[in-house]
Amino acid sequence: MLNLHKMISLVRPKKKVGRGGKLGKTAARGHKGQKARSGGTISPSFEGGQMPLTRRLPKRGFNNTRFQTPVTELSVRSLNAFDNEAEVTKQMLCDAGLLHRPTDSVKILANGTIDKKLVVYIDAISASARKVIEEQGGQVHIIKE
Repeated sequence: MLNLHKMISLVRPKKKVGRGGKLGKTAARGHKGQKARSGGTISPSFEGGQMPLTRRLPKRGFNNTRFQTPVTELSVRSLNAFDNEAEVTKQMLCDAGLLHRPTDSVKILANGTIDKKLVVYIDAISASARKVIEEQGGQVHIIKE
């Protein structure tokens, strides 16, 4: 027969404050002030009335991150997933799970080797990756959107 023991809770019960005893009266909140009131919280960025850090730092200059177009980088070895003499398009890369959306920009880099003859239609490719594909008898076509 199996003897089951009572589970010892790993979470302590919540402390009941303001009900008399040690944590009665001010309920460990001190006397008066914003933090003693109900709903009285101070934002983490509040610095006691001094000018906050976020407002002290200068915000000047141009930032290009809003205007950058994200480019997905693929290695040549990932093209081994396709059959020999296949025409590789962005839609095929998307179907193979190598690309999130067929509208994304793609650049192929020369990491690894390839052992198939492929015709690749792509946005951008490094010179060494183009050389690797063309050495196997494949072709590279740059598509302009």
